[in-house]
Amino acid sequence: MKQFFRSITARIVLAMACLLAGTILLTVLMNTFFLADYYEQSKCTALQETYQIIDLASRRSTIGTEGFSVQLETVADRENIDVIIFTSDGSVVFATANNYDELRDQFMTLILFQEGGQDETITRTENYVLRHQTDTRLQSEYLVLWGTLYDGNFIMLRSALSSISDTADLSNRFLFMTGIVAAIFGIVIMYLITRRMTKPIVQLTEISDRMAELDFDAKYTGSSYQEVDELGENMNRLSENLEQTISELKSANNELRLDNERKTKIDLERKEFLSNVSHELKTPLALIRGYAEGLSEGVTGDPESQAFYCEVIADEAEKMSRMVGKLLTLSQLESGGEKVSMERFDVVSLIRGVLSSNSLRLKQEGIQVDFSETESVMVWADEFLTEEVLTNYVSNAIHHCKNEKQIRIRIEKRERAVRIYVYNTGDPIPEESLDRIWDKFYKVDKARTREYGGSGIGLSIVKAIMDRMNQSCGVQNRPGGVEFYLDLDAEPRSIARLEQE
Repeated sequence: MKQFFRSITARIVLAMACLLAGTILLTVLMNTFFLADYYEQSKCTALQETYQIIDLASRRSTIGTEGFSVQLETVADRENIDVIIFTSDGSVVFATANNYDELRDQFMTLILFQEGGQDETITRTENYVLRHQTDTRLQSEYLVLWGTLYDGNFIMLRSALSSISDTADLSNRFLFMTGIVAAIFGIVIMYLITRRMTKPIVQLTEISDRMAELDFDAKYTGSSYQEVDELGENMNRLSENLEQTISELKSANNELRLDNERKTKIDLERKEFLSNVSHELKTPLALIRGYAEGLSEGVTGDPESQAFYCEVIADEAEKMSRMVGKLLTLSQLESGGEKVSMERFDVVSLIRGVLSSNSLRLKQEGIQVDFSETESVMVWADEFLTEEVLTNYVSNAIHHCKNEKQIRIRIEKRERAVRIYVYNTGDPIPEESLDRIWDKFYKVDKARTREYGGSGIGLSIVKAIMDRMNQSCGVQNRPGGVEFYLDLDAEPRSIARLEQE
């Protein structure tokens, strides 16, 4: 209820009700204080105008004609005026009342005795006098105008003054009753009209509330007044612009957040990279420096020891060279500098070539390789980069092969792709490390990696190559060992399609 009285509808209806009540009250006050004077002034004016009509007829000598009689009787009847015209000897020339003898006697009394004194006189001119007169016998009040006409005849006009106070009271009561009825109907009609007028405004208010909650689905659909419709259309455009602007701001904010995350990630990777590179280079540099100082200071005198020192220096330098080469390769892949050349080739022949290159190491480690594929399997990929991936997989399998010391390579043909698996027996990879082995310099077993000279970059290069070719790779623990895999297309795909994907 409190909310209703604060609404536009309630306030307009209340304002109209107050306006109606004020109008009725003002009318009552006007009737009470001014109606009597206005009524009397109207009567005086009517008497004076009637005198002017009769005096004009006297000048034109038309008194007594039928036209004059009709005109005067019409005026007298309308204004409730008694008229008598008589000569100086008392003969009646014209009269509108049957009791003209009484009027003539009253005229003579006014002339001879001036009843009532000067305070009863309203207007006095050279030709007539207008005054109040009270009939003490009937307790009635009159306005009387008496005087002479242009032709010398005498005239007397009389009009009764009704009880104007009673008339004002009656008028006020009637006005009050009709005012109440008019107010009730007016309030109801005004409520209906105002409610219809404010309905679109209420709708716009609801839309603005939803917009404040960032809900821009609500639209103004009304059709009422031109100004309100224009406001509604402006609200709709504002809603659309706000929605678009907020969407753009959210997109920009999301991009900024991603940029900040990427920047933070890059900073962390850079710091980690520098730390890892420094750590990886520290050991071989220390060995090279130590053995070089030993040679320069002549720590060993025999040629065999000198040869050993030189062999260690050369071996550590070779490890550093390989690590720097891998870092350069990885940098080119991640920056997009390494061009991908898609071509069709036999992946079975490629695998056999990789195994042939590692045959000596396989023999030295006593590892048996199971690869029974004989038929050609044609794929679309970059042959050089694919060879790099398979070489890393086989090399990684050799380094971690244990127990039965077996490596199994198999090819699984799919609908439009080929998946190559490289399995080696050995210890499983801890679950928490399965997703991290692709990170640069990450090593599951650091002691074992140092033992065979691994740098922790090989699998990072694999991941970068597969991402560059828009293909997937992965690892999973299998019973008795670990299995890596990579996917290649069995159907051609253009470079443009690769870049779009």
